[in-house]
Amino acid sequence: MNIVVDYGNSSAKVGIFDQHQLEKQYSFSTAEELKGFLQNYSAESIIISTVAKDAHEVVTWATHVSRKIILNSELPLPIRIKYATPETLGVDRIAGVCGARQKFPAEPCLVIDAGTCITYDFINRHGEFLGGAISPGMMMRFQAVHTFTSKLPLVSPLKNVMLIGDSTETCIQSGVINGVVEEMNGTIRRYQEEFEGLRVILCGGDARFFENKLKGPIFAVPELVLSGLNSILNYNGG
Repeated sequence: MNIVVDYGNSSAKVGIFDQHQLEKQYSFSTAEELKGFLQNYSAESIIISTVAKDAHEVVTWATHVSRKIILNSELPLPIRIKYATPETLGVDRIAGVCGARQKFPAEPCLVIDAGTCITYDFINRHGEFLGGAISPGMMMRFQAVHTFTSKLPLVSPLKNVMLIGDSTETCIQSGVINGVVEEMNGTIRRYQEEFEGLRVILCGGDARFFENKLKGPIFAVPELVLSGLNSILNYNGG
């Protein structure tokens, strides 16, 4: 069995894989919860991907795992990284495009990860990761509107938002949510114009919020990063 850990800015997600099959999935909101889980779970191999904590500390928590791998840009990967500064590339982005490559081999893919930030990552049909874009996530935008003004309130997202807000609260909701949707649709359209047969894959904590608001065929794959991590682990003999 393989354990894969995706430690993001908001939570830690853990997948338990038998070869290529995701058997169980867990989510932890604190480091102590994750530590307790890893200290009591046995498996053959583990891979750690973290943007929020020291990976070398997290890997020591897996006391009943014989083979331990920390994801970084220098690890052998099932894709080729063409990023200009691979040492600055977020490991979650690497895992996402590896998951896309496994799901749609030999096809160009745009991975949209709607989380704390929204990342757009492109891998071509030859398995080359070229890069993408990073923008503020939905909740970050709500927080920014409130933090960087003196009177605007902190507003919560609304599933069915109006185009024309009729109060300060609904105006902020319209601006943030419709703005994210237009950004995503516009980005997708520009990639589709350049890359024929593009697959668009949506993942991340806010994926379910946006999947029915986007145009065209969108594949919502919430476990994409976990699957990508498992493919990397297997590629390294996990």
